Amino acid sequence: MSHTFHTQLYRIWQSAVDQYQKGGSSPSTIVQEQDLSLLSGWGLNRMDIFDFAEDWCLHQEPDFYTFLLVHYERWRFFVEKQNSIPFSNLLDPKTLPPKDQKARGIAWLPRILPKARAKLRGELPPEVMYCCGGDREFFKSNNIHPAEFLRIVCFFGDDDSEIIEWVVKRKSSLA
Repeated sequence: MSHTFHTQLYRIWQSAVDQYQKGGSSPSTIVQEQDLSLLSGWGLNRMDIFDFAEDWCLHQEPDFYTFLLVHYERWRFFVEKQNSIPFSNLLDPKTLPPKDQKARGIAWLPRILPKARAKLRGELPPEVMYCCGGDREFFKSNNIHPAEFLRIVCFFGDDDSEIIEWVVKRKSSLA
């Protein structure tokens, strides 16, 4: 990553937002061809940009800073854990737990765990977004930043019980 990662990512995100507002309604119409190799070198793809730009245009969230922090965590995982080599598997959306499933009484937690892992690995299929409306509700109700959650998932790896315990403790600190 260069010292201009954040400014380059902002330029790409802002261009995508501008294109979406002008009627661009697909990843191929809002992400410029010349930016694909740069994104690929960071472990990102068109959908990473499109999903966040679209939700910003439609819902005014997540903001650019959240987009930046989330994708910084993806970049770190890509470089540190994947040695800048993309994984080739995609998460099967049918394997995601139901939206109403709970873990230790916390809604959405079973669903967001595999989504966070897939986001870190660059394995989200186009129809699944990390930081979608349901995810954002989970983050707000538990006082967790989306990038912070990725960092916790990276730290604890596949140990769901440790991640769930961390979320339970965070939630109880709100009371």
